[in-house]
Amino acid sequence: MDDPNFEFLNSKFHISKEAYTVLQGLATFKKLKQGEILVEQGANCDKMFFIVSGLLRAYHVLESGKEITKNLYTPFSFVGPFSSIVKKEPSFLTIDALVESSVYVIDFKTFLEHAKINIEMSNIYNRILENIFIVYEKKYMDYLRLNATERYKILKLRIPNVDNLIPQYHIASYLNITPVQLSRLKKDL
Repeated sequence: MDDPNFEFLNSKFHISKEAYTVLQGLATFKKLKQGEILVEQGANCDKMFFIVSGLLRAYHVLESGKEITKNLYTPFSFVGPFSSIVKKEPSFLTIDALVESSVYVIDFKTFLEHAKINIEMSNIYNRILENIFIVYEKKYMDYLRLNATERYKILKLRIPNVDNLIPQYHIASYLNITPVQLSRLKKDL
């Protein structure tokens, strides 16, 4: 039987069956209800998550109450407040489930202990970090070089039914525009 989680990890991170078995031993499967919060802004977090179904959002709430959506996560993504985890500081972000979702929860400290003694786990950790960096760099470059319409089209390619899945204000926040601008943009398309 094919395991899509292994297939993804192998394709992205060149993981062996043995290392996958170690990761499975470190991970706990969790089903999330829509609106369930994985990480609270201002709380300490020592977990990272591997999303296998659904849609997660990472966002920051300003003092004014305005929410800024940092990212929308689709299946087969590693998710977590990585700066907070690595620096052992309170999270700058809240991470929640926008729809019913399933994740594997991995204790970062235990994972790191394995990475320190097992070269393959260390290599996997490095590849995960590289992948996260590449994703963020691309998103940042898209933000710098593309207008809101082009960013919206990219989002629709990545999450084809996004308009039916989540509130429009989340989409607008992700695109860094107002809901009114999003409405006009969609009307023009």
